[in-house]
Amino acid sequence: MRIALYEPEIAGNVGAVLRLGACLGVPVDLIEPLGFLWDDARVRRTAMDYIDHVAVTRHAGWEAFLATVGSARLVLLTTKSSENAYRFAFRPDDILLFGKESAGVPPHVHESCTGRIRLPMRPEVRSMNLAMSAGLAVAEALRQTGGLPE
Repeated sequence: MRIALYEPEIAGNVGAVLRLGACLGVPVDLIEPLGFLWDDARVRRTAMDYIDHVAVTRHAGWEAFLATVGSARLVLLTTKSSENAYRFAFRPDDILLFGKESAGVPPHVHESCTGRIRLPMRPEVRSMNLAMSAGLAVAEALRQTGGLPE
């Protein structure tokens, strides 16, 4: 299981996802460009010392990231899907992909994903926070595949 963030824009969200990855033992891929400087203090402030306990890989762009996927399945979390994340059958080698906070992912990235799922939410709201979405989706994926830490 891996978490991949496509062109994330908010340092605090990335820090929170890095902390999530550290706590659950899930590597995090960052697909550049980032919307902030990597050495932004807000990343470390949110991730705290947990940043030292997560495998982070930065990719120069979408194509560079795709070169690392291999046979893993790309599962996009998107509000444009009708497939409920809690009814989706996750696999242990899935890569859970999250788009940038302001715009999600462009069509060519959307089309590259073999799975497209959404987190259920009330219809009068647009979307959840990136880090919150990652926490909900990764926990469910790990629960299903027996990968939650004891």
